[in-house]
Amino acid sequence: MTETPILEIRGLSKAFGPVKALSDVQFSLRRGEIHALCGENGAGKSTLMNMIAGVLQPDRGEILIDGTAVSIPSPAAAQRLGIALVHQEIALCQDATVAENIYMAAINARRAPLMNFNKLHADAQKVMDLLAPIPVRTKVADLSISNQQLVEIAKALTLDCKVLMLDEPTAALTEGEAQRLFGIVRGLRDRGISVVYISHRMAEIFSLCNRITVFRDGHYVATDPIAESSPDDVVRKMVGREITQLYPDKLAPLEPGRLLLSVEGLSDGDRFADVNLQLRAGEILGIGGLIGAGRSEIAQTICGLRPATSGTVALDGTVLRIRNYSDAVKAGLVYLSEDRKGSGVFLDMPIAANVSALDLGKLTGSLGLLDRKAEDRQATDLTKRLGVRMAGIDARVSTLSGGNQQKVAIARQLSIDPKVIIMDEPTRGIDVGAKVEIHRLLRQLAAKGVGIVVISSELPELIGLCDRVMVVREGRIAGELGADELGEEAIIMLASGVQNSSNQEKQAQNVA
Repeated sequence: MTETPILEIRGLSKAFGPVKALSDVQFSLRRGEIHALCGENGAGKSTLMNMIAGVLQPDRGEILIDGTAVSIPSPAAAQRLGIALVHQEIALCQDATVAENIYMAAINARRAPLMNFNKLHADAQKVMDLLAPIPVRTKVADLSISNQQLVEIAKALTLDCKVLMLDEPTAALTEGEAQRLFGIVRGLRDRGISVVYISHRMAEIFSLCNRITVFRDGHYVATDPIAESSPDDVVRKMVGREITQLYPDKLAPLEPGRLLLSVEGLSDGDRFADVNLQLRAGEILGIGGLIGAGRSEIAQTICGLRPATSGTVALDGTVLRIRNYSDAVKAGLVYLSEDRKGSGVFLDMPIAANVSALDLGKLTGSLGLLDRKAEDRQATDLTKRLGVRMAGIDARVSTLSGGNQQKVAIARQLSIDPKVIIMDEPTRGIDVGAKVEIHRLLRQLAAKGVGIVVISSELPELIGLCDRVMVVREGRIAGELGADELGEEAIIMLASGVQNSSNQEKQAQNVA
């Protein structure tokens, strides 16, 4: 590693109106290192990355490349300097193919009148195959969120960069895809490419990175070699306090209340079949399984977001006729999407309007006009309850960090006082402190009699948060684990099919 950092930040500051996103921060990246950048949502990590990538302009301070101060007025300018950023949120052209997205910058810069599509597809497939065997002629809109994330990473790998910035790159990936990405990142490091790695997953950081820098509330806190730090040290610096309990206490064995949600023989004729599940009042039920197993599709069908071909959904003993999501909401059944940017929030609308969007009827007066004061009171109450960091409830959701956008999405679900909440990856891309807050909120809601279903790819979350877990494999329920059976190995064995037959025998014995 050379003495002069390939990238150095000196006294960088950025404000959005009255909110100071960054205040006089510093950061340095050596050649050929993987440098972790950590902090709670709203700490300023993504703001810094966006300024280095030319998406935002600093209010003051310097950005130096190889010891020379530079101006980065646009993403194109950043690419010319050898800087590439893979955003946490998917930023692909949905109507274009995978190949066209991967080489979008090159296509825009070309001068030839005709495109050699055969070469384009061949080159793109070589890059894509490094990560996953995704056909590059496929439209991006037809890919899962995890595969779209892999396309984002493949796109960055084609830019011949000196500095690669990865913002939560594994948030939507399977374990196998993540391990493949780690191998590629280590290979890039060995070739002298420097990597800035943003993640809330401590295991990844401590196995992959050389140094770690922590931001808190828009300020620089510390930079340490990984060998001289620990996950507990990092968390303390991130949140400015001790976090003694990641997960709240669970229910006592006999404590769950009445049968609240009952799903029998549910099928969609495509992704899953013959799903049966029960949820009791006050219970947190986890749904585990590999990405692509059908977990999200089951949840969406229960809530009317996808059509069912057979089966019933009953709430409080009454079979529901759910033709669309509106019917589910009226019944008190809500769904939080895993795709925060695409369908979780309205980015260009104010926070207050986002919170009230599920049910405007209760905020509408006798003349059919929306009561803005009532809308503001509702938004103020729920955002305060969830600890949303914002300039005010009239601020656009697009001005918030990813974690605070997620809190606004949760506030919308709570605005209708639901009986059942189904949350799909509720803490994806959220920092440790915010996770603790959301976990406690879910347990508080459960204590008030709300039934909660949590779909999560994070095994510690399923084990630490949920009272029991159902595991989905290839569109069917592979088994159920009670509180005394929960463990990473048990979930993985069910998800992979190793324990499927023995679990079915156990269920048969219980029925008998």
